[in-house]
Amino acid sequence: MSGIEAAYEQAKERYAAYGVDTEKAMDVLRRIPVSMHCWQGDDVVGFESAGSIADGGIMATGNYPGRARTPQELRNDIEKAFSLIPGKHRLNLHACYAETGRVKVDRSQLTIEHFGNWVTWAGSLGIGMDFNPTCFAHPKAATGFTLASADVSIRQYWIDHCIACRHIGAGIGKALGNPCVTNIWIPDGYKDMPADRKSPRERLERSLDAVLAERLNPAWNLDSVECKLFGIGSESYVVGSHEFYMGYAVSRKVILCLDAGHFHPTEEIGDKLSSVLLFVPEVLLHVSRGVRWDSDHVVILSDALENIASELVRSDALDRVHVGLDFFDASINRVAAWVIGTRCMVKALLIALLEPREQLRGYEEEGDFTSRLALMEELKTLPFGAVWDYYCTQQGAPVGMAWMDEIKTYERNVLSRRG
Repeated sequence: MSGIEAAYEQAKERYAAYGVDTEKAMDVLRRIPVSMHCWQGDDVVGFESAGSIADGGIMATGNYPGRARTPQELRNDIEKAFSLIPGKHRLNLHACYAETGRVKVDRSQLTIEHFGNWVTWAGSLGIGMDFNPTCFAHPKAATGFTLASADVSIRQYWIDHCIACRHIGAGIGKALGNPCVTNIWIPDGYKDMPADRKSPRERLERSLDAVLAERLNPAWNLDSVECKLFGIGSESYVVGSHEFYMGYAVSRKVILCLDAGHFHPTEEIGDKLSSVLLFVPEVLLHVSRGVRWDSDHVVILSDALENIASELVRSDALDRVHVGLDFFDASINRVAAWVIGTRCMVKALLIALLEPREQLRGYEEEGDFTSRLALMEELKTLPFGAVWDYYCTQQGAPVGMAWMDEIKTYERNVLSRRG
């Protein structure tokens, strides 16, 4: 028996003393895919042009060498990251990552054919995909307004783009035999205080209704809308606020996307899940890490992350919540950033699954809040790490920092040669 197996057997006994079945927890974890975002690998540049498309509230900082410059390089990097993360996960793709064969194709004219290589690649890995309209970094988004624009032609352009993206999402879902979550986020808002907050929101409501007017097969496509507190250039007013999209998702029965970096610094989306799930059919999570005014730092195993994961498990919501990531850091190795963030998300889910929920609920129902707090604190020192290491070995993923050795080799042999 290896040291990892021996440590796991001891940990298994420790958890069993609290009524926790570690094998069952790992079995559930194997079936939770995390949707890893493509844009961490190339600083949200995409393949429409040679230059960066970072604007409209989107900004990646840093110039670490090795950014993916082509679709194939990006797919290679993503595949490398997947190989270092335990479990089978998903890919989240933006419309600006279309492959048009050097032919300029307007965003409103994109079709599933422009994502054929992505779909074929995902199928070869046996993974699902999610999708997003790209409503930023475009001449028709230069004013900072898209679906809420006062210009009818601008507004219609973005309506057409989002409709096209819904059909692309449905095409992806149909091809892979797995529903694609198509998430709409727009940058619309004002840098300074507006004189009219209502009219842009009325226009956004009408635009979204036009986008979602056609019913698509939910076996192929699931629609989601995403709120934001503020963005770069929209610090004072965002049209698509949490209140707007909460009301919209409830009234239209679509998925509500909660991004961990899109709220006040003292707010945590884990606290919102049990409330939101009472009123919307499903929730999409974009897990990121807000640091002051920046919403998209690499995810770490923080209290906020553990709170998100524990609420998913405690609320029995794993079948109603789609877990995705959304961060972009160009100051460190981009592939390593994916691995760090995704492994932390999976770790947080495992910690949540190893919680003795029934015992904690029992204390709570009995009014024994002292025992509840005492047990919650004791759980923090149980040998979670031994279970995690064993899970990694069972899934064929590196244990501990061994994955960094592979990252360094990949950086030396692949990333450093990109110039």
